[in-house]
Amino acid sequence: MKKVALLMSGGVDSSYCAHLLLSQGYEVIGLYLKLHDKEKKHEIYIKNCEQVASQLGIRFEVVDLREEFKKNVYDAFVKSYKAGQTPNPCAVCNPLMKFGLGLQKADELGCEFIATGHYAQIKEINGIKRIAKAVDDTKDQSYFLYALPQSAIDRIIFPLGAFTKEEVKKTALTLLPFLGTLETYKESQEICFVEDSYIDILKLHEKVDMEGIVRDSSGKAVGTHKGYMHYTIGKRKGFSVFGSHEPHYVKAINPQNNEIIVGTKEELAIDSIQALNKSLPQAFDGGVYDIKVRYRSVPLKAQINIQGEYIHAKLLESAYGVAQGQALVLYQDDCVLGGGVITQAN
Repeated sequence: MKKVALLMSGGVDSSYCAHLLLSQGYEVIGLYLKLHDKEKKHEIYIKNCEQVASQLGIRFEVVDLREEFKKNVYDAFVKSYKAGQTPNPCAVCNPLMKFGLGLQKADELGCEFIATGHYAQIKEINGIKRIAKAVDDTKDQSYFLYALPQSAIDRIIFPLGAFTKEEVKKTALTLLPFLGTLETYKESQEICFVEDSYIDILKLHEKVDMEGIVRDSSGKAVGTHKGYMHYTIGKRKGFSVFGSHEPHYVKAINPQNNEIIVGTKEELAIDSIQALNKSLPQAFDGGVYDIKVRYRSVPLKAQINIQGEYIHAKLLESAYGVAQGQALVLYQDDCVLGGGVITQAN
């Protein structure tokens, strides 16, 4: 019997994965990765995992990765906002934590595979396994998985990728009614260690509230703002522009001077992007590909070239609100080819 390490979150999705994997004949070992320092959250979700493991008769372990997570994900998150960027911590966490150290733990347990409740699929193209989009486009998480090494992709199982979220919820609660008794912690957050706003996290480490100057594209002072870390590219609220009645959007952030540069929607348009390559092979053939520049954004067509450490994308149509620190992810059909971290957009 083949062994699989299942990363469990304590929610319905990953719990249902355990049932699916068992029904497919795998020996399942559940792992809860303790990443952040929200202890109340951990208590609730570990209790849920233990309940599921007991009901399904699987082995379950807690893996404490808080120190590694703080160093590699949390601290980098704070540092990125301080530098005027908009980080994507999930895209950093997946290759380093879940499919990095999590896979190491799977090895220690003698597991051939690792599984998670991500809404994504694995497809084999010309003998190579690829991350692919989930059937449920509204829940697809392939964007966050772009930086996984091939050695991890070859061992991944995504049990939920072929189902919609609604199908999973309905079937899971029908087949496993006890899942309806699992305790939840507030609402499900997009970033596990952020409860209300990323600003609350930054305030623990940095001086965030400090009035600064708003400038227009020509450099003229046109208003004031409450501190540059409050803003991300494309934001149109929370700052004042003197005497203006038309909407203005954050076009650039200058952390050194605590200034933001704003412009009209038209001035926000960009047609070229540079990203630090994280997972495209150096020998990658350039050409026109679909790209995504943030989660839930619509795909854009772009001419792609690799130059040294960087991916250069020339957009076929202008894009708006593209931020440094976010991921540029290439797709061919529904498959992820790779990507990088955006360093320039103009």
